[in-house]
Amino acid sequence: MRRPGVGVLLGLVAALAPLSATAQERQPDGPIILLVRHGETTPDGSRDPALSPEGRERALRLAAMLADAGLDAVYTTDYARTRGTAGAVAERLGLEPTVYDPGRLGTFAEALRGGRGRVLVVGHSNTTPALVTELGGDPGTPIREDEHDRLYVLVVDGAEVRTILVRY
Repeated sequence: MRRPGVGVLLGLVAALAPLSATAQERQPDGPIILLVRHGETTPDGSRDPALSPEGRERALRLAAMLADAGLDAVYTTDYARTRGTAGAVAERLGLEPTVYDPGRLGTFAEALRGGRGRVLVVGHSNTTPALVTELGGDPGTPIREDEHDRLYVLVVDGAEVRTILVRY
């Protein structure tokens, strides 16, 4: 069964926002932040394994899914697996990935919340849910080591953050 693209999901989020608002209120005033864990890797005994063929395929699927999402920026940690995942999306959209420090998630979250537009953040099984929490979202259950299909969509509207979890 074909899953809807994130562009459709983001359009739905934008369309439904006014339904819960009064006529005087507007669309969410903050960014829409998409967060994913990197794709599957090939264990090679190092701390920086590359994406496996399955991981590269997942990155390409993510890029296709986000092709119409209207992303303004792509962020990645400085590891081969996250750069590979982010790179597939950024290349498809004509963007240059920006490296962030996963050791400074609080500072990064503050910068993201203060921004505008739509961004993708590629991280790890531990940093992605931690960043969702730092941003005020709900990460749900911990990400298992064999789990690579979560896409968090955080809609920031002032102090309120709505979390939508998509599997891809």
